[in-house]
Amino acid sequence: MKPLYIASLIIMFLACSLTGFSQNTQRPTRQRTSEAAVDNSPTLSERARIKNEETSKAPVHVAWLREMYRNIDLEKDNNAALYYPVQPVGGRMNLFTIIFKLLADGKITAYNYLLDKQEVFDDAEKLNFEEVLKSYKISYQTQGSGSAVRYIVDDNFIPGSEVLQYRIKEGSYFDAATGTYKTQVTAICPLLVQVDYFVGDTTRNALFWVPYESLRPYLSQAMIMTSDYNNAMTYSIDDFFTKGMYEGDIVKTVNMRDQSLAQQVGDDPDMLKLAQDSIESQLKTFREQLWIQPDTTQVVDKNGKKVTVKEEKPKAVKPESSSAPAAPSKSVRRTR
Repeated sequence: MKPLYIASLIIMFLACSLTGFSQNTQRPTRQRTSEAAVDNSPTLSERARIKNEETSKAPVHVAWLREMYRNIDLEKDNNAALYYPVQPVGGRMNLFTIIFKLLADGKITAYNYLLDKQEVFDDAEKLNFEEVLKSYKISYQTQGSGSAVRYIVDDNFIPGSEVLQYRIKEGSYFDAATGTYKTQVTAICPLLVQVDYFVGDTTRNALFWVPYESLRPYLSQAMIMTSDYNNAMTYSIDDFFTKGMYEGDIVKTVNMRDQSLAQQVGDDPDMLKLAQDSIESQLKTFREQLWIQPDTTQVVDKNGKKVTVKEEKPKAVKPESSSAPAAPSKSVRRTR
């Protein structure tokens, strides 16, 4: 019995040793797989998804609509919040890095930029993200296959520093059902600006179109700094667009001939500026005519300060006195 007992103990010891060796040899493989599958793009909660569906609903009765395209230059101070930080810092990313990572993880869909044509959001114009990576020689790795494929790109290879402009499509409309006037962004196109310092030439390439409604839930969670004097991040990128905090020049309005402003008025900068100011004035005039304006106005006093002054109502004009003598008035007495 004793040799049999000792033999069983030896077999159990060998079995435990082999099991531990097997686990130790497999653990590094699982760890490498989990590290490669880390999703560092913004995530979307169920609550954010439901809220985005409610926000993205189109207005019911649009009585008036004006659509246009603007170019947003990130080198202007008002738009710098979309550019910084150039590289991700502590979970903070600029707008293009967010869009890039969402596309790499397959969370949103982009569409081809059609030169001198309106954007088309259908299956025929879906962007092949891998072709973009190859076209701009961006180093990447793939994970998965088919529709579940993901593109893994190091943060240093994301060309966030070269996206210096955006083209946005903006719609201003009046909803007769709710009696509201609203301006909202409907699509975003990053513009890659590359400078050849040897030739002194600058090229600007439109990358792709992304519907804003697919970006909104992620941008509403991305906080940005909008001031050098107040470093608190009190606004999200969605607030930046929704509140109209950006500054952009109008380059095109939706028209029957599908022409840009440069095609309509020519390349003269003064004529182009005049056309842009005219459109801005039309929008302002239409918006002001919707509401009853208060009877106050602002004037500039002798010190150069704006002072609100209440407009005086016109006084009643007294009738001019006639030069002819007045008719004698009769006294009426009561008689008993």
